[in-house]
Parts: sequence; C-alpha cells; structure tokens
Amino acid sequence: MNDYHADPLWIACVRELLAGVVFLVCAGIFTPDKFINSLKDYRSYPRLLLCAFFCVLMVQVSYLKAIDWTNSGTATVLQTLNLLVVLVFVCIMGKRLPGKRESIGVVLAFVGTVLIATGGDLSQLSLPLPGLLWGLTDAVCTSLLAILPITLMAKWGNFMANGVMFIVSGLMLLPLVHPWTTAPALDWFGIGLMVFTVVFGTFGAYWLFLGGTQRCGAMRATMLGTSEPVTATITGVLFAGAVFTPTDLVGFAMIIIMVFLVR
Repeated sequence: MNDYHADPLWIACVRELLAGVVFLVCAGIFTPDKFINSLKDYRSYPRLLLCAFFCVLMVQVSYLKAIDWTNSGTATVLQTLNLLVVLVFVCIMGKRLPGKRESIGVVLAFVGTVLIATGGDLSQLSLPLPGLLWGLTDAVCTSLLAILPITLMAKWGNFMANGVMFIVSGLMLLPLVHPWTTAPALDWFGIGLMVFTVVFGTFGAYWLFLGGTQRCGAMRATMLGTSEPVTATITGVLFAGAVFTPTDLVGFAMIIIMVFLVR
C-alpha cells in the first residue's frame, strides 16, 4: 500500500481469488470425496454465503481499511477485541460465566498485544473515527471466523470450505474493484510480496487457524491467535532490522503465559 500504492480492496480481491484457487486445488488432491459432495450440499449454501461475506470479505477488507486509516499497531489492537466477542458467545452458548483462566487469559492477551503494538506509548494509537469503525468491524467479523465456518468444515473439510468461501468472497468484490483495470505497477519484488501474502498470509493463515479452531474450540483458538503480534515483532527483527524493547519483552511474556493458561 505504501510503496506500490495498491488499494486495500484490490489487495483483498486478488488475494482472496488466488488463495481460493490454492484451497480448491488442495481439496481436489487431498479430499476429492468432500470436493464432490460439497457441491451437492444445497442446504449449506446460505451458511456458505454468510461465511464468505463476514468471515472472509469483511475480515480482509476491514483489517486492511483499519490499517489504511490508522496504522498496523492500532488495527491489531482493535482486532484483538474479538477475544471479548468470542468469550461472550461461548459463555452464552454454554450458559455459564467466564472461567478464571479464561478471564485472566483474555486480559493478558489484550494487554500484551497493546504493549507490543504501541511500545507502551498509548499516544501511538491513531483513532480517527473511520479507523475506529473499521477496526471494531474487523473485531466482530474476526470473532465470527472462529464460530460460523465450523459446521461447514465438519461437512466439507478445511480445504474445500475455505476454498469456496474465498472464491465467493473474491467474486463479490469483483464488481467494485475491477482488479484488471486498477492493478498497481508491480515489479518482481512487488509480485513476490503478493505471492507471499497469498500463500502464507492468506492460505496458510486461514488453513491453520480454522484447523486449530476445529481441534481446540473457538475461545482457545482465538486467544492463541493473539500470538500474531509476537511473531510479527520477531519477523520485524529478522527482516527489517527492528530491535526488541523492554515493553516488547513484557508483552511477549504476557502472551506466552496466556498460551499456557488456555492449554
């Protein structure tokens, strides 16, 4: 977005369509039976459309828009509010109050994320109204990502459910984006960045997160997902010459303690 002046909607549309193709190819190779049976499962189509819109399109667009209006740290902090939404849902469905470990884990995850994203300086949080609204939208839709697709995945498998959701979501954006006419001028490095965000930042991220959600539940998966700022900071050190600060280390410690609490 900064160096190549790529529009957030263009990035979202292109990477959704390309990641969807990768998912469908994997589904055809690894789960061919589910690939065929899913096409006949007409009753699941309404849920599929909901998942495609809220769990893929809105998650992708709202996060990129939040970054565009604020910055990556602010957008990440706002996204972490999805912890509260998922916790409320889990407690309502289970007709119970939050457990002590869950409550402590939510606090540690959120505070740790704030420390890493801001360096402990809350003045770095940039909150113009559109950025705040996009960030809150991202938090709600990201929480739905841990809830809505699980039924589809149980029937169709991880690859097929994700593949169809991504293709449908990308097609929804086509009339708005026209990616063939709004494409930025990318050199080989820019193309490499797009390939990376499709394969690792989209295909890999959704495949692993939803696979984890199936195995450990929505609440644990959502809290474990807050380790993202830790890996983002570490990769910043490895590839961009960033350095750890004492505040980063405190944030790391909080998130690592949270991981052990939610085992």
